[in-house]
Amino acid sequence: MTVPVPVDGRRAPEQVSHERSLGEVSDVLLNLDHTLARAKKAKVRMAKDPEAHNAVLALDDLIRELERVRKRLVHDTYYADDAALRLL
Repeated sequence: MTVPVPVDGRRAPEQVSHERSLGEVSDVLLNLDHTLARAKKAKVRMAKDPEAHNAVLALDDLIRELERVRKRLVHDTYYADDAALRLL
């Protein structure tokens, strides 16, 4: 998505809005990264407990799903152009 740059040096309202949107996505990605790291850490710790087998399996599923969602958010936000189809 291209945002026009005004000649007088001021940012256009569309540019400000776009930057705010990207800031929100950045915050979400930061939280996703933290959640992924925490889930992986918990999985390692819980793997030592034989009674936590089901929880470890659930964490495996969660980690895969969070990685998929993170990849899609990054792709749709930063790499998709205006006319791109969603392929993921």
